[in-house]
Amino acid sequence: MTTLSISHGHVVADILPARQAPPIKRMPLFKMLFGDVLSAALTSGALMTILALMPAFQWGLVDATWTTSDPAACRDGGACWAFIGAKLRFILFGLYPPDEQWRPMMMMGLMIAMVLVSLSPALWGRKLVIAWLVAVAVMLSLMWGGFTGLPFVPTSQWGGLPVTLLLALLSLGCGFPFAVFLALGRRSSLPIPRVLSIGLIETIRGLPLVGLLFVASILLPLLLPPTWTIDKLGRTLAALTVFAAAYLAEVIRGGLQAIPSGQIEAAKALGIPHWKAIQHIVMPQAIQKVIPPLTNTAIVMVKNTSLVMIVGVFDMLSAGRSAAMDPVWPAPYREAYLFVGLIYFALCVAISYYARWLELRVKAKDYR
Repeated sequence: MTTLSISHGHVVADILPARQAPPIKRMPLFKMLFGDVLSAALTSGALMTILALMPAFQWGLVDATWTTSDPAACRDGGACWAFIGAKLRFILFGLYPPDEQWRPMMMMGLMIAMVLVSLSPALWGRKLVIAWLVAVAVMLSLMWGGFTGLPFVPTSQWGGLPVTLLLALLSLGCGFPFAVFLALGRRSSLPIPRVLSIGLIETIRGLPLVGLLFVASILLPLLLPPTWTIDKLGRTLAALTVFAAAYLAEVIRGGLQAIPSGQIEAAKALGIPHWKAIQHIVMPQAIQKVIPPLTNTAIVMVKNTSLVMIVGVFDMLSAGRSAAMDPVWPAPYREAYLFVGLIYFALCVAISYYARWLELRVKAKDYR
């Protein structure tokens, strides 16, 4: 280490001897865990939670039956994870014909590939939107079939994880553009778009999703002309899309309110048309500001797909429940629900971590 001193107008460097680093103060473990009232309460609560979960660990890991060809072996009291292995295809694909289950597997593979391609904001644009439209058309064509030798499979035989993923993806994908128009309409100075947007948003937000699903499943066919027919999966998708659009619209409106009005005025002064100013200036900033609530809404919509079993759509939760009703197995409802819950948990955690990465990336870009 050197110090600088001034002597007779000259700079002189003096080298100081090296010194030892200060000793690290280590807190005793007991003091760390029970040093004050708060630490003692947290430590005691953690110990009580671990003790309370010990029977669950005993049931799920120690006494569990992992592999067996005899369902009677699962009657010893532990978890029957062998049931999951035996019913895995039914839980994942539902009533889809067993010989054609490679098609929903390809559909999910294509969906995962498109999601991975879409992760980078550098690829966002018109081309990616067109690619997604083509990919969704291919996914639905694979599931339906009826061409090039593929047997036709009606939506009544779709089920399991593909239905859950399709409902979540399409409801959010179709609901987001609708939500943008609703948010802009609610902030519009024109009375008709504002009244219509407010009426639709408040009506949908004031109704439970279960009620909307029943309306779409039972009342919607009665309101349509006799020559119009929409299957149950399509009606359920319509209800989920409208529900997602109403909640996304309020999130986007919050982002729009955070943008100073001077930006629109500056765009008008530069001769930029209003809609181009909204598209290229205001909306990107508004969406960046509301990434966390948008993520929350996306996670809620993924979990809300489990409610479609109420109106008879055979999603992943319905498949798990039906598999557990097999009389050959000793009613492994807990194992089925835990397995389905883990899949939902993995999907929601993946969305949450991606949104966190995207938010940090936006902040890092703003600091440059």
